[in-house]
Amino acid sequence: MRGRDRRRGGERPSMDLLDRVDAPAAYESAPNQAPPLADYDAYGCDAALREGVAANGAAWAGESLHAVGRRAGSAEAIAWGFEANANPPKLKAFDRYGARIDEVEFHPSYHALMATAVEFGIHAAAWSDSRPGAHVARAAANHVWMQTDAGHGCPMTMTHAVVPVLHAEPTLARQWEPLIFSRTYDPRLVPAERKGSAIFGMGMTEKQGGSDVRANTTRAEKLGRGGPGEAYALTGHKWFCSAPMSDAFLVLAQAPAGLSCFLVPRFLPDGSKNVFALQRLKDKLGNRSNASSEVEFANTYGVLVGEEGRGVRTIVEMVNVTRLDCIIGAASGMRQAVAQAIHHASYRSAFGKLLVDQPAMRNVLADLALESEAATALFVRLASACDRAARGDAHEARLKRIGTAFGKYYVCKRAAGHAAEALECHGGNGYVEESIMPRLFRESPLNSIWEGSGNVNALDVLRALEREAGVLDSYRAEVALARGADARLDAASADLDRELADGAHLETRARYVVERMALVFQAALLVRHAPPFVADAFCASRLGTRHGNAYGTLPVDVDARAIVERAAPR
Repeated sequence: MRGRDRRRGGERPSMDLLDRVDAPAAYESAPNQAPPLADYDAYGCDAALREGVAANGAAWAGESLHAVGRRAGSAEAIAWGFEANANPPKLKAFDRYGARIDEVEFHPSYHALMATAVEFGIHAAAWSDSRPGAHVARAAANHVWMQTDAGHGCPMTMTHAVVPVLHAEPTLARQWEPLIFSRTYDPRLVPAERKGSAIFGMGMTEKQGGSDVRANTTRAEKLGRGGPGEAYALTGHKWFCSAPMSDAFLVLAQAPAGLSCFLVPRFLPDGSKNVFALQRLKDKLGNRSNASSEVEFANTYGVLVGEEGRGVRTIVEMVNVTRLDCIIGAASGMRQAVAQAIHHASYRSAFGKLLVDQPAMRNVLADLALESEAATALFVRLASACDRAARGDAHEARLKRIGTAFGKYYVCKRAAGHAAEALECHGGNGYVEESIMPRLFRESPLNSIWEGSGNVNALDVLRALEREAGVLDSYRAEVALARGADARLDAASADLDRELADGAHLETRARYVVERMALVFQAALLVRHAPPFVADAFCASRLGTRHGNAYGTLPVDVDARAIVERAAPR
């Protein structure tokens, strides 16, 4: 098939895409339709990600990331994602005799996705690998692999995020870290010690409080002397309990001294089942392959992590880590959406031209690609901050703190509109379930809601600016590295300083200020590291005045063709 003219009218796709993809035979009988995007390297074709990985100390991970990319782009893994979402998990609360078993049944494809993610270390490699850049490498692998299916990313994120919390109780860390660091996945509901591996979930929110976890009513009573590392009995409920077939969970409950953090295992120390009564699974808009449950505790065994009454402070590091994964997840969906849209437009023609060669469509595709690249640059820089903060760099720790909050707000907010526009690029083909686009669209609001919705994160940025010394200085220092390179960026940075100085109206303007913080930061990264045609287009459209509210309204003098070619899934 290579080199043949496969289009009506003798036209060949631009960017030589057809020279790189062997279309299936079915394409021959369906002219003017794009073949499936499959059997490609999802990492290798992502120039922004590859460059970011290399620039942030993780070039050593290139071979393994290409392996992740080839697996993620394989027809087999893509099929796993479709099958896991078409066959959502089922609650098995009772066995045939009426005895409670509290299990969730998943499709085999879900387990295949989980096993592959664990094999690649997406659940824990940032902690188990001591090389500089380990967080960047793990973030990149997560970004690439979750393009197959976002649902199983939940237990991967929870397991990844629990590790720094366990450090608050060394005894628990010694018990659980070797199991977490295992690269084998065992879905059986048996004690983790028998499996030699462990996956974690989390239960924070309750029906009466939601994000206001201090309103939680689940109570914890001492089973002995109490204190860190000691056993308690928990009674109450959790409105959202993530990944209920996990081996253990971090949960919040009210101990005698106040809201506290507990590790709740599915099995007791003697090997018998802990009380973990699954009430129902949530029927969710998206994230269909993943189980989110309501669970009741009745004298359920838990171990105190950290001090009594300091549960929020103990678990906040887990929240911050999961918020970075929210940014990665939103960026992952954007990248998959851009790849699908450009692929489709490179085969589909209308009115005598390929869509990708038509100025209006090329403008849309370039605008979507800019959004994707800016999101990628942001999460890679924040992952790098995690690496450097772990080595004692105070500036990087402050940057990680503020960047995760404004990145979680802005990137996740952009995901839904991005998915909708990318879907529209396919026309009616994008609206049917046989394409991945409806799934990407349904998934797109989740990361903005998970771990604190928009206002929670915007206000968290203001809280950090007010209470944590040096955070704003670190932000400004990072932006200043790009000073003088683009007049629009310099002007936007100065305008942001004026907004931040207006303390009387800062909370009312929280969303606007936090959005501008994210945009200025993204622009500074692109000016420093991206090709000039990318940085210029981003500054012109996001910081300038020549851009509309919809995607596809880039100024006429940007190099849209070069942007699209850079983002194409070759």
